[in-house]
Amino acid sequence: QTSMKNMERELVCPVCKEMYKQPLALPCTHNVCHVCASEVLLQHGHLCCDPTSEPTSPAATPSTRSPRLGRRAVPKPDRLDRLLKSGFGTYPGRKRGAVHPQTISFPCPACQRDVDLGERGLGSLFRNLTLERVVERYRQTINISAAIMCQFCKPPQLEATKGCTECKSSFCNECFKLYHPWGTQKAQHEPTPPTLTFRPKGLMCPEHKEEVTHYCKTCQRLVCQLCRVRRTHTSHKITPVLSAYQALREKLTKSLAYILSSQDTVQTQIAELEETVKHTEV
Repeated sequence: QTSMKNMERELVCPVCKEMYKQPLALPCTHNVCHVCASEVLLQHGHLCCDPTSEPTSPAATPSTRSPRLGRRAVPKPDRLDRLLKSGFGTYPGRKRGAVHPQTISFPCPACQRDVDLGERGLGSLFRNLTLERVVERYRQTINISAAIMCQFCKPPQLEATKGCTECKSSFCNECFKLYHPWGTQKAQHEPTPPTLTFRPKGLMCPEHKEEVTHYCKTCQRLVCQLCRVRRTHTSHKITPVLSAYQALREKLTKSLAYILSSQDTVQTQIAELEETVKHTEV
């Protein structure tokens, strides 16, 4: 168990603290998720590619490479101007090497050093396919070895097939039906995959089907990690969900307190108006 936990620590991205997804190998030999790397560069003011597109890899072939890689998006005029001003590429009338090319440095979260990525930025990094396969095999091993049993079966227990976030329990098919009888409030509970650690069901991003983690004050909407790195929210004020929740809750509490404190005054004014209406009718 201890060795498995130690192995799991090696498979966790230092930025998002979750298992690697499309890990990129940095020049300092550390790794970071593709989306996390894009987000870090964006926070440091560097333009980067669409984080939802797959990174290149030394083992990529036309059959395994994403079809999106074959289609280069035409840069928008404003982005093109910024790229040209910052020293990327060439254009008519400009000689290559006339301006020093801009190199991009990446702050490695593991060794705390600024790593030089060259002119291409994340485009110069390779996808760590070996690490990606190790992560996938580890996930499969955990799923196979950790058989979850029904918490309500009488011995001998059957293997759980459904979970319930509201009940915080795992059930076999028969027990799930038994404890969620038709026509009751529990019948509305939505079944989930069985697990031993039930987390509260988070709100999901309707566009990317990812759990929302931040709140965009400019758009006044919840956003997920993929939404954050999109150009739509480049200059927007984005805060963590918890901070936004606390600020909005405090504002709402003050508004309710003001309404409740004014309730007597409003009721008195309503009574006076009703008396005036009666007097006018008479």
